[in-house]
Amino acid sequence: QVQLVESGGGLVQPGGSLRLSCAASGFTFSRYAMRWYRQAPGKERELVATISSAGGGTNYKDSIKGRFTISRDNAKNTVYLQMNNLKPEDTAVYYCNAIETFRNYWGQGTQVTVSS
Repeated sequence: QVQLVESGGGLVQPGGSLRLSCAASGFTFSRYAMRWYRQAPGKERELVATISSAGGGTNYKDSIKGRFTISRDNAKNTVYLQMNNLKPEDTAVYYCNAIETFRNYWGQGTQVTVSS
């Protein structure tokens, strides 16, 4: 069955770094664009970053440009989100999402808390 399993979240101080991973199984990973979303308490889920199926194209939410980097390893069926210079407003549950023309899969999310 299709699975997307996020990991790497946790508690970090402002200015710190985390690397999120999302391991995929049950579908042809290399055919899917991958996205990271986040949802803060009381707010709507928002798109943070996107990477194309082959990894050649990326897009980022304006507020995280220059701080976050999305990447993927199609040999390992894994997408990553490197997050540097974290700010309290980055606190949220982070979800990975696999998308192609007719299919859309979600992980269960991983909590990121930025606090001193």
